[in-house]
Amino acid sequence: MLRSRRHRRPRAPRRIPRLKGLTLGKLIPNFITVSAACAGLTAIRFAVELRWDYAVTAIIVAAILDALDGRMARILNASSEFGAQLDSLSDIVSFGVAPALVLYFWSLQSLDGVGWAVTLFFIVCCGLRLARFNSMLGKLPPYAYNYFTGVPAPAGALMALLPIVISLAFQIEIVSHPLVAGSWAALMACLMVSRVPTFSFKKIKVPQPYILPLFVVIGLTLAGLAGRPWLVLTLVASLYLFSFPFSIRSFHRLKEEAERLHDDSDEDDEDHDLEDGDDQGSDPERPNLRSI
Repeated sequence: MLRSRRHRRPRAPRRIPRLKGLTLGKLIPNFITVSAACAGLTAIRFAVELRWDYAVTAIIVAAILDALDGRMARILNASSEFGAQLDSLSDIVSFGVAPALVLYFWSLQSLDGVGWAVTLFFIVCCGLRLARFNSMLGKLPPYAYNYFTGVPAPAGALMALLPIVISLAFQIEIVSHPLVAGSWAALMACLMVSRVPTFSFKKIKVPQPYILPLFVVIGLTLAGLAGRPWLVLTLVASLYLFSFPFSIRSFHRLKEEAERLHDDSDEDDEDHDLEDGDDQGSDPERPNLRSI
């Protein structure tokens, strides 16, 4: 007799384990963030070499890269906690340490200890501003999403360098005086940690009739940057400063309107509760709880 043979199932081929990691596309935002930090550190090198125009340009490049990394992370769906922490580290290097040291080598070092104190004050204020920004993410009321609390770090860094820009544009010597440069840097540091509401231009919606004129203005600005960059940067910085009264007024108007709507809704809820209580007390089928 032939022995019955058991049919065995063929074994499935063994899968080769895949390499764990991220694709290069997911790492692009982090590459941009690291490049921004490198641009800020390069500004310090140019300041040591007394090449002030290149130092300011390097910080401008860092600001442009800082504006790109977040958008690339959202486009590529590559947002992560690691990227957020790396971005904060890059920001304090590029917009805290770098502009403060550039100003120190340019003018503040002649004040000795006072100049170094102003330098440290600017760096600390930048760090505090970034820490507050990170802690407030997702906690702002709806009316505040189009505003920053205080001057953002990239804008504060570029505004702190305005005396250098004015000196390059108009050859005015008074702005290079350490008292002028130091007072201006301290003022910008205070604005970064202040509660002054400033416009978040990336979230402002442009009405349809103004889109084409806006492109014309942007084109003229870029053309001006190619021909007279320091003059155009001075004008842009001046316009940004003049926008503060309008942002404060607009913010407080929206805040008052939101508070008024909130109070009206609370009054409506109270009136509704009172009406329910009156209906309950006048209903003959319901017992009077006070008489029990």
